[in-house]
Amino acid sequence: MSERSPRGTYLRIADAIETEISGDSSLTSLPSEAQLMERHGVGRTTVRRALESLATKGLIRSRPGAGWVVMSIAPKASVLDQLTALVRQLDVGADFPSEKELAETTGAARGTVRRALAQLEGAGVLEVRHGKGRRVRALPVDHS
Repeated sequence: MSERSPRGTYLRIADAIETEISGDSSLTSLPSEAQLMERHGVGRTTVRRALESLATKGLIRSRPGAGWVVMSIAPKASVLDQLTALVRQLDVGADFPSEKELAETTGAARGTVRRALAQLEGAGVLEVRHGKGRRVRALPVDHS
């Protein structure tokens, strides 16, 4: 990109990547930053700004060791909804998975999982026993 763009070079690159993502539903990850730099003829900072703008939109996510991965087009259920669905699959008194396991299965940060667990605990659905983990105390009430 030799000519200057009045809109910003990183935004033009972000638009090009967004078009590529929306045009190919089988695309699961993006090329490396080095490959994007070469493809667009810009520096790493410009490529990173473009990627960060796409991440802010929720289109891509940085995954350590895997680079930038494309997020699912279908809206994902909230962590609280995912955990509620998991509780419904268990019996009262059953052990509930650990925060670490839940973070891995939901793809959310542990802090987010912890907040959802606190909501379920506050609603009386889960009980916590120090050093023993969580157990299902009652099945969640359907508010629909």
